[in-house]
Amino acid sequence: MKRQIVSLLGVFGLLLVAACANAQSLKVTANVPFNFVVDKATLPAGAYSIESISSAASSTLLIQNSDARIQMAVLPNSAQSLNPSESTRLVFHRYADHYFLAQIWVSGNTSGRQFRRSSREAELANNIQPSENVIVLASLR
Repeated sequence: MKRQIVSLLGVFGLLLVAACANAQSLKVTANVPFNFVVDKATLPAGAYSIESISSAASSTLLIQNSDARIQMAVLPNSAQSLNPSESTRLVFHRYADHYFLAQIWVSGNTSGRQFRRSSREAELANNIQPSENVIVLASLR
């Protein structure tokens, strides 16, 4: 009887881990019409794919633009919302003509990804007021 309980708990644990890993996966595409900054890199306007490339323990994202042959890995923080996202979208902070990738949300999810403010963005935020959020709609792939 104890073996059955332990086996049942083990199977339940594996299912829970698999569900969490699946919930963390991310695969979106978006056409960004302006140059933007992620971490310390400035990326050109164009079609991008963003996807998770790591295990459930880490949330590393791979950002790719095949036309410009750009690939970069970034480690965002998790973001939470009380309400599910209405659309799959990328959120950028805009200061004058400078855009910074700030968040990624997937339709129907209450969790998303949020990027740390770089020193460059912090400097612009202190010198240029106010900033505005720019939303670029994305699609799941």
